[in-house]
Amino acid sequence: MDKKEEFKVFVKKHPKLISYVKNGSSSWQKFYEIYDLYGESEDAWKDYLTPAVITGTALSMPDILNFIKNINLDEFQNSINSVSRVLGLLGDMTNKNKTNNNYKPRPMYRHFDD
Repeated sequence: MDKKEEFKVFVKKHPKLISYVKNGSSSWQKFYEIYDLYGESEDAWKDYLTPAVITGTALSMPDILNFIKNINLDEFQNSINSVSRVLGLLGDMTNKNKTNNNYKPRPMYRHFDD
């Protein structure tokens, strides 16, 4: 098997490399050159294949940075405001329920001795 075929097998074992090429943060040429020089050495690939665990998924540092870059801060602020309003309403409702627990009904008025 020649070097190109070995590289294809290596990429199939590590499909995360495809996302780097798709999002434009790297190129196949760069990956092939690294593979040609260092092979499958973990030190050579640590920047691309080392997982960072966030909410149960493995992400690389460039993936995290791209995610942060794509956050719309106005929409994020609106979402936080909405959550804050909902929590405020829930807090008001629970406080009203606590004050209603002190209610004691008056005894029934009995005009006739029944």
